[in-house]
Amino acid sequence: MPRRPHLTLAGLALPLTLLAAGCGGPVQVDVPELSRADQAACDAFTADLPATLYDEERVDIEPADAPAAAYGDPAIVVRCGVGVPKGFDETASCESANGVGYYIPDEQYTDQGLDLTLTAAGYRPRVEVSIPSRYRPNAGPAAMAVLAPLIKQHLTLVDDCN
Repeated sequence: MPRRPHLTLAGLALPLTLLAAGCGGPVQVDVPELSRADQAACDAFTADLPATLYDEERVDIEPADAPAAAYGDPAIVVRCGVGVPKGFDETASCESANGVGYYIPDEQYTDQGLDLTLTAAGYRPRVEVSIPSRYRPNAGPAAMAVLAPLIKQHLTLVDDCN
């Protein structure tokens, strides 16, 4: 008989854990001001984003109609229509994946403990991917490779970033 209460408690632990994991609510994202053309491009881009990114499931965002998507907890966030990233200029170098160049701030190359921000800076509208440090080092290259075909399909190349 002592095992029965133990099994009952063990059976309750899993649902409580799942409930607690889902209590964070939607991921808050900034909504950029976009022209009609950029809004249409971002809408098409975000509509084609995958259900998972780096094995993380897509989660709700707020506002729900923002040109963005979020994956996992902590969230990997993909936003369309962002501004020029800080530190990006004509001398900046980029990492390339599947023909798309992504700008990464210099300090993020050397410090794996920092969150990672990738920006497809040579395309308009621009796409930014924010990756929490816990997913490093592999999530950055994985996200760049997965997103590259969608960026090339829906956005306009204005300047190679390489």
